[in-house]
Amino acid sequence: MSKQAVEHHHKAAEHHEHAARHHREAATHHESGNHETAAHHAHTAPGHLNHATHHASEAAKQHAEHHGEKAKAAGQ
Repeated sequence: MSKQAVEHHHKAAEHHEHAARHHREAATHHESGNHETAAHHAHTAPGHLNHATHHASEAAKQHAEHHGEKAKAAGQ
């Protein structure tokens, strides 16, 4: 696997972790009645999810390209 793919996997994981933290913060703020701050965190979380999905897709592309070349070389 390329170094690029590895980096994409790490970035995807980081963004999933950020999204999870924002969801937890939103829940905490909703419980305490601070709805404006809860909304901020709730709206930020999907942005991190979008970044995570992007990086996961890029890693998958790297994987497909790498294994696609292997398959061609093997005559498959």
